[in-house]
Amino acid sequence: MFTFLIKRLFQALIVMFVISLVAFSIQDNLGDPLRELVGQSVSEADRQALRDELGLNDPYMTKYSRFLVNAVQGDLGTSYFFKRPAAEVILDKLQATLELVFGAALIIVFVSIPLGVYSAIHPKSTLTKIIMAVSSIGISVPVFLTAIILMYIFSIELGWLPSYGRGETVNIMGWETGFLTKDGLLHLILPSVSLASIMLPLFIRLVRSEMLEALSSEYIKFAKAKGLSLNKIYYIHALKNTMLPVITVGGVQIGTMIAYTILTETVFQWPGTGFLFLEAINRVDTPLITAYVIFVGLIFVVTNTLVDLLYGVINPTVNITGKG
Repeated sequence: MFTFLIKRLFQALIVMFVISLVAFSIQDNLGDPLRELVGQSVSEADRQALRDELGLNDPYMTKYSRFLVNAVQGDLGTSYFFKRPAAEVILDKLQATLELVFGAALIIVFVSIPLGVYSAIHPKSTLTKIIMAVSSIGISVPVFLTAIILMYIFSIELGWLPSYGRGETVNIMGWETGFLTKDGLLHLILPSVSLASIMLPLFIRLVRSEMLEALSSEYIKFAKAKGLSLNKIYYIHALKNTMLPVITVGGVQIGTMIAYTILTETVFQWPGTGFLFLEAINRVDTPLITAYVIFVGLIFVVTNTLVDLLYGVINPTVNITGKG
């Protein structure tokens, strides 16, 4: 296990280096940050002086080397707009995004697993046909369209749920959460359902497919021959082996959902990192854009490593060390 962790840590460092290189390389293609920092009345000489002060005129390798040295120390630059460290700004907004992703993940887990298992156990039932048809439609519907439809029905027409913002939050040991207030939960429902709609059809079909494969395996046939109850066969033996590939895909999709929050947060004006990222692009706030890309990449690396560690917990036959 220790050897595996060292190996994955080394791989993670290489991946993060490549991500930082890519993120930093796109800065020059985003526009001139001075456009937002100074007004039209500032002379060209003053503009060049400010560019020199910010290091924008330095050679690429000089700028990247300086950025890399600072990044190792936890400094990802200072936001041009907020006048604060970019990492600090993202961490402030990351709470809202993680809360949104967590809400969507809960919906995916508690909906996809029961529906997927039911569809595998009863493949010819009418309900299974409806589930598969709806999931097929859900895969093809973009998240922003789902968000707009939900907002129109439940906020505008019915007036049951709020259509924008995060709602009331409480501070728990420095963490601003809306899970502990009624208003916060009401504001969380529509964005979470919209975000979950991206992955929910995929996971329903994945659970169903893996469950069908497990049910057709020899050990399930042997368990039935021994006279074990069907509930024990379905929900202990078959479901346990079904979860391994589901967790694999789920770990990767967590990072994907964080990236997809850009659209969801924009529609619902959710004050998270996705909405912050779009604002940073509009303002050409390059330190903030670079920091956001690095943070999302870090989340991908961490979740993938945790998924690999969970392999050994769920299925002891998986050799995560890669040794014979």
